[in-house]
Amino acid sequence: MTPLQQDDALSLAQTQPAGNVGRMKILIIEDDLEAAAYLTKAFREAGIIADHASDGESGLFMGSENSYDVIVIDRMLPRRDGLSVISELRRKGVHTPLLILSALGQVDDRVTGLRAGGDDYLPKPYAFSELLARVEVLGRRKGTPEQDVVYRVGDLELDRLSHEVRRGGKEIPLQPREFRLLEYLMKNAGQVVTRTMLLEHVWDYHFDPQTNVIDVHVSRLRSKIEKDFSRPLLKTIRGAGYMIKDEG
Repeated sequence: MTPLQQDDALSLAQTQPAGNVGRMKILIIEDDLEAAAYLTKAFREAGIIADHASDGESGLFMGSENSYDVIVIDRMLPRRDGLSVISELRRKGVHTPLLILSALGQVDDRVTGLRAGGDDYLPKPYAFSELLARVEVLGRRKGTPEQDVVYRVGDLELDRLSHEVRRGGKEIPLQPREFRLLEYLMKNAGQVVTRTMLLEHVWDYHFDPQTNVIDVHVSRLRSKIEKDFSRPLLKTIRGAGYMIKDEG
């Protein structure tokens, strides 16, 4: 299976700023591991968090149990075919936009896929630029909470497009991971953000790495955004996680 035009995908990923698509999270259900790895890499380079399931049963479980902005699904899958997965997701009340990828590209095939519950249908082979554009359209249709360009908590501001962070008008330089950590905390300002949530949304881990990686990054971030300022914003919620909130 060689659905992708590699040069097209790489050039797009290099020119597409992550801020243009926010932190959309998608699920790729694809049994071709080489194609799935390439898609996952290309999406991540475009700033999209991408999970992967290699068969229909796993895809159904992940699509049912987790929240995604878009699901990209191959039609022909082992253990459970793509159309069956789509129908079951819809029956379970999962309304995540679904884009079907398939070597079956005739009109009747596309109609069948859409009637099964798919929102879009892209025959193989395809250009990654078109797939990315269609995923972005579906993500906007879902109305993900990624529309705010600037997050604010008290006098702390984070600009998602320019990747600038300022507090009290003073620029605060952050490393990329620190920026993503602060972005996620500010997106959920006033709410407890657990360590599991941080692992999934900032590190893209779905397991506990058994390290103090979160503590280290939170400590560095806290130092940068609170040093030289009298009012703390980032709080540790004992036994739960962290919260950023202005109580001034």
